[in-house]
Amino acid sequence: MGVELALIHWIYVLFIGGIILLMALRRDTSLLCIVGVFIIAIISTESLTNSVSGVFNSFIYAIGELLPTILIICIIVSLSKVLTDTGINDVMVYPFTKMMKTPALSFWTIGIIMMVSSWFFWPSPGVALLGAVLLPAALRVGLPGLGVAMAMNLFGHGIALSGDYVIQAAPKLTADAAGLPVGDVIEASIPLVITMGLVTTITAFYFLRRDMKRGTLKPELPVVPEAEGEKAVLLSSRQKKWFAVLVPLLFLVDVAAMAAFDLQGGDATSLIGGTAIVILIVLTLFAHKSKGLEETTSYLIKGFQFGFKVFGPVIPIAAFFYLGDAGFAAILGDQALPKGSAGIVNDLGTALAGAIPITKEIAAITVTGVGAITGLDGSGFSGISLVGSVAQLFEHSIESGAATLTALGQIAAIWVGGGTLVPWALIPAAAICNVSPFELARRNLVPVLIGLAVTTIVAMFII
Repeated sequence: MGVELALIHWIYVLFIGGIILLMALRRDTSLLCIVGVFIIAIISTESLTNSVSGVFNSFIYAIGELLPTILIICIIVSLSKVLTDTGINDVMVYPFTKMMKTPALSFWTIGIIMMVSSWFFWPSPGVALLGAVLLPAALRVGLPGLGVAMAMNLFGHGIALSGDYVIQAAPKLTADAAGLPVGDVIEASIPLVITMGLVTTITAFYFLRRDMKRGTLKPELPVVPEAEGEKAVLLSSRQKKWFAVLVPLLFLVDVAAMAAFDLQGGDATSLIGGTAIVILIVLTLFAHKSKGLEETTSYLIKGFQFGFKVFGPVIPIAAFFYLGDAGFAAILGDQALPKGSAGIVNDLGTALAGAIPITKEIAAITVTGVGAITGLDGSGFSGISLVGSVAQLFEHSIESGAATLTALGQIAAIWVGGGTLVPWALIPAAAICNVSPFELARRNLVPVLIGLAVTTIVAMFII
């Protein structure tokens, strides 16, 4: 029997509704989350000073929880910048261009390369790493620039980012919010990510090929930017080839180590991050020689700028949702919770289970809907803490399937907001391929919606 719901429970629900509404209206939710933390704190502690401190403490707690994730993204982006500047990425990708002999082969080759690279480098840096080399090769065999953008977008920002099996930033956020181990969410997401990926990409390719046959979609040459002077040659051709083999080999060794030693979550992230730092330092010192010390710092700064720009809006939002579970005691203290409470979200879940007969079908549809709504802000990450909390709520009603529901909400949020439907999230791929982000979003819309519908139905049977 759960604790009787108090005012802070209803305030928490009210702010969740407000957050969902703002996301649906495509407005920023950071301020609302900060206000929510303050109001819950002042109701719980009945102290103005503790409440003001609570807002700051909630940020500290959220940053502490997210810091490994933020750091790994920063480091990976720094490394991707080194690979681009030295030209190693061009050498790494070039052999695959020989496989691109037809538009169909080009579409699937680009997609698979983008997916694999995005697991290690994340999609936005991955687009920059691969686009300049793969786009001309695809255009030469007749694949339109829009088709190239779709392949990079659906496989990178869709399949790779929604699973995020190597860096594990997404599953950590949702797992923490749902009170689950990261490994459980990753395992539960595998059949859903496969379903979503296959249905969406096959549907997208079908429509792409249909319009190419009709002649309504034709390849267009990209606009080549004017050179800004000669670019310094940092490595010889032989050195580039050597490093082009070594870099992916080291990451493959990491993957093998993860499997052999069952490394997940923070351990897996640390292994990838440490490897990336070593590669970054070696490449920078080797390429820039006497300026290597300064350039190492410069690359790290660029990476940190990117990482905190991406996760800056996520911190206040995560702070609010951490307050609903384990973070409450750390931020405001155990005494601030009502007597007998197991946490705000747990209490609400118990009450929901006793008041409304929630079925697994209703739970799956609701989580998908909430995930899609949270993705409308164009981030994909800002709302996945919410879907984790919602999945935890439903667990009390259906008594199983929390990990599957959490993974389903994560997939919906990232496919919508991570860069496949919201136009302003599509800019990296659209810019590389010289296509309109709005046209790319329109092309992705039907395939992604069909994929979400099928994946939601599959989740109903798994729960």
